[in-house]
Parts: sequence; C-alpha cells; structure tokens
Amino acid sequence: MRVNALLVAILGPVLASSAAVAQPAAGKVWTQEEMFRRNVGTPEDQRTPFTPHKVAGNIYYVGTRSLASFLVTTPEGHILINTNYEAGVPSLKDSVETLGFKFGDIKIVLGSHAHGDHMEGDALVKQMTGAQVMAMAEDVPALERMKPGGKAHPIDRILHDGDRVILGGTTLVARLTPGHTRGCTTWTTTIRDDGRDLSVVIVGSMGSNPGFQFVNNKENPAIADEYKQGFRVLRSLKPDVPLASHPAMYDMTAKFARIGKGPNPFIDPAGYTAELDAVEGLFLQVLAAQQKAAAEANR
Repeated sequence: MRVNALLVAILGPVLASSAAVAQPAAGKVWTQEEMFRRNVGTPEDQRTPFTPHKVAGNIYYVGTRSLASFLVTTPEGHILINTNYEAGVPSLKDSVETLGFKFGDIKIVLGSHAHGDHMEGDALVKQMTGAQVMAMAEDVPALERMKPGGKAHPIDRILHDGDRVILGGTTLVARLTPGHTRGCTTWTTTIRDDGRDLSVVIVGSMGSNPGFQFVNNKENPAIADEYKQGFRVLRSLKPDVPLASHPAMYDMTAKFARIGKGPNPFIDPAGYTAELDAVEGLFLQVLAAQQKAAAEANR
C-alpha cells in the first residue's frame, strides 16, 4: 500500500541513533570538518536506511540516514535520483518496495554529483532495472573513473545545463551548480500536492569539504569561480520544497517527525535560504583564508 507517512511510530529509534543533525542555528559559524560530518554522518548512518516516506506530490524519500535518494513516480515508470554506494542498492530496492512501488519500474537514473556515495550504484541499478542512466557532461570524466567491482559506469544520455528529463508528465530540469564537482547537478521540478503547485529544488551540493583547495588548484584552476557560479544559480531559485543530496542539508529528520501534525513540514523556503547562507558563508571564509595564506607565501 502506498503511504504518505510510513511507520511514524518507529521513528524514535531512528532519531536516537542518527548522527545527522538539524540545519544551523542563525549565525553559527561552521568549520569545514563540522559541516562535512553533519552531512555525511557516520558509516552506520550512510548504510542504515531511513524510513521511506512521501515528501510531497510524487516525490518519495528512499535513502539512508545521511545519503539521500529520491523516487519520482509517474504513470509511465519512475525516476531515481542518487543510487548512492553500490553496497546499499539492495536496501534501496527494499525502500522503494516498502512504499508499494516496483523497483523494476525505474526507467531513468539521475545523480547529484560524481562522488561514490551518491552515484556508485548506477551500474548495478541499471543492471537490475534496465533504466537509462543520465549525467551532466562536466561530471562524465569522474564518473567514467568510478568502476565498482570493475564495472564500467553506464551513461546513456549526457546532459547539459538546462536540459529537461521528461517521463509520465513529470519534468525535471538539470541545473549546473559546479564547484563541489565540475558537473554537480541541482534538479528542479514543479509538483502538484494537495491541490496546489509547489516548486521543488534538489540541491546537488555546494559543500567545502576538508582538503578542498580554492586557490592555486592545479587540477581545476577555476574552482573558486565555479563555486561562485553555483551559488549564483542556487540564489536565483525560490523553492517551496528544498531537498538535497544529504538529508541534513534540509533538516529531514526533524521534518519527518512532524509529518501528519500540521502543514507539510517539507515546505520550507526559509530553511533553503538559511542553509545557503551557512554553506556560502563557509566557502567565502575558507576562500579568504586560502587567499591570505597564498599572498603571505608569495611575499
């Protein structure tokens, strides 16, 4: 049976054991390590499925406690955003089927960015479902190096900024938000929920992970400018429902606990802005520190 709010009664143990934490309090200054740990959680968080649930309209959460996966359902089959680690694909399948959908009905696989914790499972999901795998052009080289168990990474369609992915009356728009990876992709769509249209944004990531080099980066000299481009795109979006590649980036755990207790908690425009402020503030802080260090080294 399809559900709007699954097994809310069992949430308590999930909350108690999850390392994913809420969005920042206003004015909090993050370190790179703090924000990274907030997002990725522990190895157990990355492996442990979170209770699958409806977000809004035809969008469902099927990921783990710290790695987000979204199922977008349509009458003509489904779209999966983020397969995550290959080892977690059986649990991903279980989450889809717990919601009452068939894993084999997935027709399209999309991703947020070319890191293994988000897209390593693409090949296995394609093998299991026959789905088309699509990816942003700028991420293709990194994806081609991602070969779990020696399997080549399938890419059936190469996407570019602004491309549309359409299935069963649902349209997802690929927005290039580079920086975290060269082809980091933020997905936008409009859904119908409870008699009204809602804009949805699924943020790829703009995290400034520990070790990221924004100044004198020989591999990608333009990385700082790419980050700035990504933030400009995200600032131009005004979602009703902000989602992201890590659930802590949109405070999923706290919102899930409020399902059925009032208005849809995932409708949160203010939370989107607060998260952007925190993430961009950290990027600018780290960039300024690296620029200062480089200038001092060149004296």
